[in-house]
Amino acid sequence: MKPAVLLLCLALLGGRPGGAVAAAELRAGVARVDITDYAAGPVNDPAYVKALVLRSDAATAVLVTVDAVAIAEIGHLPNSYLGSVRTRLRDELGLASSSLLVNASHCHAVVRKDADLLTVQAVKEAWRRLTPVHAGAGRGREDRMMENRRMRLQDGRQADVRRAYALPRDEDVVSVGPVDPEIGLLRLDRPDGTPLAVVYNFAAHPIQGVPNGGSTADYPGFASRVIEENLPGAMAFFVQGCAGDINPAKYKDASQPQDAEPLGNLLGLSVLRGVRAIRPRPGAPLAVVQETLVLPRAADYARRIAALREEQQRLLDSLSGTSLNFKAFLALYLQHSFSPDAPSGYRYRYLHEQAQDREHLRRLDSENRAELERYLRNMDTMEQLTRLRINLALLEKHRARTEAEQDRPLEAEVVGLRVGDFRLVTFPGELTVEIGLRLKQRAPGPFSFVAGYTNGYLYDTPTAGQRNNAGYAQEDCDTLVAPEWQDLFEERALRVLGKLD
Repeated sequence: MKPAVLLLCLALLGGRPGGAVAAAELRAGVARVDITDYAAGPVNDPAYVKALVLRSDAATAVLVTVDAVAIAEIGHLPNSYLGSVRTRLRDELGLASSSLLVNASHCHAVVRKDADLLTVQAVKEAWRRLTPVHAGAGRGREDRMMENRRMRLQDGRQADVRRAYALPRDEDVVSVGPVDPEIGLLRLDRPDGTPLAVVYNFAAHPIQGVPNGGSTADYPGFASRVIEENLPGAMAFFVQGCAGDINPAKYKDASQPQDAEPLGNLLGLSVLRGVRAIRPRPGAPLAVVQETLVLPRAADYARRIAALREEQQRLLDSLSGTSLNFKAFLALYLQHSFSPDAPSGYRYRYLHEQAQDREHLRRLDSENRAELERYLRNMDTMEQLTRLRINLALLEKHRARTEAEQDRPLEAEVVGLRVGDFRLVTFPGELTVEIGLRLKQRAPGPFSFVAGYTNGYLYDTPTAGQRNNAGYAQEDCDTLVAPEWQDLFEERALRVLGKLD
């Protein structure tokens, strides 16, 4: 049999019948290509596509990480990107589509239109550089650089932290959601002990930006630079986790320029701390399993839109007249905040009026406080209306898409990758953090991790409970899936992880 035909057969069959895993010599190759669109505007730091090719007698797997917002649908990668990459790799290397994992970091870097060709170039370069490796798995921890953007309010609803609208009032917020501080780690060393690759899985939106406003790979780019500078000869691969509701820490802080570099430095150093505790071993088993999961589309758009429109009208009707404009409001607000007992003058004037049995200033203060309260209520109502308007537009957009596609079910790739003790299961949507935490508690093996944003894009995929929230959080509205999607995915993810043994 010709070598090219043998390659194709091995890739298509996944190495052994039934996905069996054998401890054979593991080889790996790495490469990266700059995909930054330097003609599109200012650039702060490069965006890369990186390829990690893994091969043994039992299987072939290719992990590609892209500094882009998503694998098509939104951002700069066209919808043809993944199909083009798969077709070219099949034709040029004999690589089966089931052996390919392409993960977007979810950063907002501006990338070239020919990113598909550059991705294929990176994979081919990595393939040519295959070398024997030892593998080890581990975990790190980083809990300082992110926060859950969902807040539970006094009335039971949940709101989220977005640049597009204001935060709820402090007095309305009663709790926040969890974060996942775990860093999933895979270390690949050459036989002489020098690191070849570090794969790190972590969950947080890379949307902090940089002070000059230029295109950036955001915190994953800075974290990878820290890792690579401290491990000469190694390439760092960031794999985005369940970041659907996880923001950078102090995302709304307006007191200083937004800067992802300190966050990336924190993550990079935490990765290094975890990586140095790993002792790679030879003979690591390699396996990859891909399954297609059919998910029901959301069927409640009309009801949810009607409910938000009813809430919108209620809020509009609650706006009340006030004699204040913003200039008058600000002056009065400062006076009443600075001196709540005597806002309309010096205290001796109040004492003088009291001695003369007059209450003119006290009455003025009471009237002004009532005006201030009405104005503040109107401001809060307008902020709520802003949130509703944005989320209504998302619901309308997805309802139109669902109707155009005649309610056809959604298809999502669920891919499992095993390299030694390291296990990873992937999904195309923006998984919220609770899903990752639940899966990792139930997953087999000591080092099982979860990644979203892989092999496609299905918009936000919140938990069933979040999905039925009243519409004040964007990820609950920017979704295509029905609430029952969560149970279907979690069951399939655990099944795929189990097949890696």
